[in-house]
Amino acid sequence: MAHPDKIRILVVDDHPMLREGVRAVIETQPDLAIAAEAESGEAAITMFEHHRPDVVLMDLQMPGMGGVAAIEALRGAYPNARIVVLTTYSGDAQAMQALRAGAAGYLLKSAMRKELLDTVRSVHAGGRHLTAEVATGIALHAAGDALSRREVEVLTLAAGGNSNKQIASRLGLSEDTIKGYMKVIYSKLGASDRTHAVTIAARRGMITL
Repeated sequence: MAHPDKIRILVVDDHPMLREGVRAVIETQPDLAIAAEAESGEAAITMFEHHRPDVVLMDLQMPGMGGVAAIEALRGAYPNARIVVLTTYSGDAQAMQALRAGAAGYLLKSAMRKELLDTVRSVHAGGRHLTAEVATGIALHAAGDALSRREVEVLTLAAGGNSNKQIASRLGLSEDTIKGYMKVIYSKLGASDRTHAVTIAARRGMITL
């Protein structure tokens, strides 16, 4: 349905109840309209091509293509696409991934009713928006404590219950090398042991359990 005078929004989330909730909030506003809905990253790209919405609300965790990959694909094909992440995850690492991929906003679902409308309007006008909690996390951890790709790999295997010896075998490295990686990981995260490291990394969105 065409709404030439309204900000047209594509809602991307695999939970129908969430999409209904967003629709209920948007439809109360005279200057906003839902252009389309999608339940996956792949569907988001198809819907964007078909409807050319003004703003995309994008979940991060979805079956198949996730939100970050979908943001990268959309921004690669349509550099002017305005995308707001709408997620339950406040981890600064995930937020940084989404922002690097090209998201203009990052909004927690818990803050949706309070901040959604202002965020959509701000991003449509060319602005950026970060939920305060996420912005604080990024600011606190901006001093280079991000884990490298290999460190994420090692910690993910550790989170799966693998010993240093098993991780070494899986990655084709020596056990001493894995011990070295674990020491660096503890230092970067300020963790006292591997369980603590896994907990911190999962909370910040560095690894997925």
